[in-house]
Amino acid sequence: METLKRKAPDGPAPADNASPLKAPRADAAEPPARTTLAAAEPIACVHDVSYPEGYDAAASASRVLAGGAEGYEPAKKFPFQLDPFQAEAIRCLDNGESVMVSAHTSAGKTVVALYAIAMSLRNQQRVIYTSPIKALSNQKYREFKEEFSDVGLMTGDVTIVPNASCLVMTTEIWRSMQYKGSEIMREVAWVIFDEVHYMRDRERGVVWEESIVMAPKNSRFVFLSATVPNAKEFADWVAKVHKQPCHIVYTDYRPTPLQHYVFPSGGDGLYLVVDEKGRFREDSFQKALNALVPATGGDKKKENGKWQKGIVAGKSSEESDIFKMVKMIIQRQYDPVILFSFSKRECEFLAMQMAKMDLNEDDEKANIETIFWSAMDLLSDDDKKLPQVSNMLPLLKRGIGVHHSGLLPILKEVIEILFQEGLIKCLFATETFSIGLNMPAKTVVFTNVRKFDGDRFRWLSSGEYIQMSGRAGRRGIDQRGICILMVDEKMEPSTAKMMLKGSADSLNSAFHLSYNMLLNQMRSEDGDPEKLLRFSFYQFQADRALPDLEKQIKELESDRNSMVIEEEESLKDYYDLLQQYKSLKKDVRDIVLSPKHVLPFLQPGRLVRILYSTYESATFSIDENVTWGIIINFEKVKSNGEDRRPEDSDYTVDVLTRCSVSKDSSGKKTMKIIPLKECGEPVVISLPLSQIDGLSSIRMYIPKDLLPVEARENTLRKVEEVLSRFAKDGVPLLDPEEDMKVQSKSFRKATRRIEALEGLFEKHDIRGSPHIQQKLKVLHAKQELSAKIKSIKKTMRSSTALAFKDELKARKRVLRRLGYVTSDDVVEVKGKVACEISSADELTLTELMFSGILKDATVEQMVALLSCFVWQEKLQDAPKPREELDLLFYQLQETARRVANLQLECKVIQIDVESFVNSFRPDIMEAVYSWAKGSKFYQIMEMTQVFEGSLIRAIRRLEEVLQQLILASKSIGETELEAKLEEAVSKIKRDIVFAASLYL
Repeated sequence: METLKRKAPDGPAPADNASPLKAPRADAAEPPARTTLAAAEPIACVHDVSYPEGYDAAASASRVLAGGAEGYEPAKKFPFQLDPFQAEAIRCLDNGESVMVSAHTSAGKTVVALYAIAMSLRNQQRVIYTSPIKALSNQKYREFKEEFSDVGLMTGDVTIVPNASCLVMTTEIWRSMQYKGSEIMREVAWVIFDEVHYMRDRERGVVWEESIVMAPKNSRFVFLSATVPNAKEFADWVAKVHKQPCHIVYTDYRPTPLQHYVFPSGGDGLYLVVDEKGRFREDSFQKALNALVPATGGDKKKENGKWQKGIVAGKSSEESDIFKMVKMIIQRQYDPVILFSFSKRECEFLAMQMAKMDLNEDDEKANIETIFWSAMDLLSDDDKKLPQVSNMLPLLKRGIGVHHSGLLPILKEVIEILFQEGLIKCLFATETFSIGLNMPAKTVVFTNVRKFDGDRFRWLSSGEYIQMSGRAGRRGIDQRGICILMVDEKMEPSTAKMMLKGSADSLNSAFHLSYNMLLNQMRSEDGDPEKLLRFSFYQFQADRALPDLEKQIKELESDRNSMVIEEEESLKDYYDLLQQYKSLKKDVRDIVLSPKHVLPFLQPGRLVRILYSTYESATFSIDENVTWGIIINFEKVKSNGEDRRPEDSDYTVDVLTRCSVSKDSSGKKTMKIIPLKECGEPVVISLPLSQIDGLSSIRMYIPKDLLPVEARENTLRKVEEVLSRFAKDGVPLLDPEEDMKVQSKSFRKATRRIEALEGLFEKHDIRGSPHIQQKLKVLHAKQELSAKIKSIKKTMRSSTALAFKDELKARKRVLRRLGYVTSDDVVEVKGKVACEISSADELTLTELMFSGILKDATVEQMVALLSCFVWQEKLQDAPKPREELDLLFYQLQETARRVANLQLECKVIQIDVESFVNSFRPDIMEAVYSWAKGSKFYQIMEMTQVFEGSLIRAIRRLEEVLQQLILASKSIGETELEAKLEEAVSKIKRDIVFAASLYL
């Protein structure tokens, strides 16, 4: 085992702990609408303010702030000088006005939250702090509890001092309290929304919008966000909804500047590509790419059935790039380091590459062992023997850690504590580690430049890169933070520049309707679904876009009206016929060239007619551009799921033809097919089936070795000779019906229509018109403009009308048909049950409850069945449930199918019946059934191939669903079912699955 020692730094150590320059505080008066404070350029901040319509902004701006008043005493004093953005935000709070603070990770936004809490407690007011995840709520509770005594916690899992003046909770709990009209609501003076940029989350973002719209009208807000370019737009929305000013304090300042390096796979050094001043060094980036040794087929690894390139696979640990990287980081004193990976399995695989590395001294190992077993003492003896527990300690003692959602929650928290204590030098983590408590490192490494987003592998977005790279650099300790991008494939400089220097992701609404939302709105005393939609950020952004859309329409209409064409009506008729003709020709091609018909005829040597594009054809042409080539080979493509065209059916044909070859700005070759007689190079190019126009009945001999350019040139000359021989009557083509045996009604119908159209072309009165090609191009451009105008007008209509209006009507129809509400929108008994269910599909679960299935099943069977509502992951080899569970699952599927079909009948958009039914998964039914029966955790882990943390999360969410069903049963007087559900909770709520958080 290699014990790595750090090199002594060269020369005198930099004054890493030197405090940054501070801007003097100007307390005199409210800044104007936009103020840039730039006493020291690097730490400038922008202060802007949004006022509601009709608000006396001048009077507000002239008012002297509390900070400037005589005898002013701040609610909290900090043992350090505040940064300008912190001071500005606190002045807004002292003035009793809402503020949005938009700053980088680790910039110190929590200071503003602490001040808001201190101010509320001083004024004997109630303050709510909301966070996106339970783990962060637990951590913040611990942090605030150390600072203030009157703090409570509500996460769904845990409730501590629910009547405290400062309540920490998840945003979902806050929304639930708003719908239930909790007494606390009337006492809330301030609401702090941490990580408010979560509002753009596709699934959960809507919770933030609901919570903000429904917040008490007399409350004030603190919004803490990562940097977002449209913070002003968000503040304008808050000001409009709550009829109060909302300040924006924005800073791009990083307390510790960052340097961005590239480490090319197979290389042996780092290349500085963005310096601490933010300058992109393209020459250095090109050098890094030139040093890249691309991954070969053997260097790829498979995960969940998806192939992806890897930095490490296929090499012994000491030869791997990751080992070399960590070794260099430790020797150069760049630790602690966080290495971000985008898969749980890869995190663990990479950590295992460090098997021969030891980064800790003996006293550090002893401290780790003490902390580890102190935490594990909460577990039973059986749980202490879990492989994840026993395998992790040796790794941690060597200063190496792993952090991902598949870990046992208690293990994750131990690793967080060890990392904060400086006992873990090298942490392999997924991107969830970039959210939450301030846990910075000196260095951040990205082990991949691509991530799988559920549909395809794509480049990291600049927003994702900004969020994760923000963990680099510890304030007051490091002079600069270091980010290293491990690159294992060629990438364009523009792509890298966009990733490393691009702007943060905009804060865009992810609002969507749900039945739970509608029912709670209908049941609530002041609720109104249409009002919620009208005040949503989605509607606000749609309304904001209208002036720009109107301007676009005027410009497009002006361009279109300036196009004057002779004989336009007649020409338009001819144009429409041509478009029909081209569409039918494509239909015929798709049928004839489908793999089942065409594959037997793709023999080497066959002449093939291929489509190619030119600038002219990109606008409009009567005839399609075709040229000839000769087939060399064909193959089935192993698609990686990105940029794949389904119509090509995963086959490509290698064709020798003529191409013009050039290089783009990055030196990459680009090839464009040209006619054989033009000047170009003979190239074998891979084409999709959709680019083939026809197959000739002629086959030619082709040389075995086509690598020499002379061999390719001679072959193309022979092709040209064949073409000239058939110049008069045309090259004979394979007949689809006679030769290729295409027997399709669609094919015959399309060919008959093509023949009819050809007859119409012959007789058309405009056919002989001079300059017809040019006139058609102008008409085509005019039609394109008309299509754009139509599309923009459609967008405007949907914007000016209430967003989701049609979907709202459709969902209300569903609720009436199922008997959840009356025709007057009064919530019925079934509706009251669905109101309580927010952690599972409310309609399917309510229908299941009223069908009697939950009553008839045993407690263990019921719990197993409900697990299908909370398990999201797709498992490859999940065990089939036992017969009685399988029967229950079939009843669940039938209920789900009935609910989905009804939504389809009522025209609810975005409902695919089979996808909806398949979203209920039976993969952990057996494991949950055994857990409810009293099995040990290690026993249920043997039943299924899932991560321990994933299974624990599912069972905890299952307990949430049971608690919601208990409330639902109570609300309708179902005492028998209520007792059964409470028994179910007592059977699953035990041992390691519900071990208390170390932060509590």
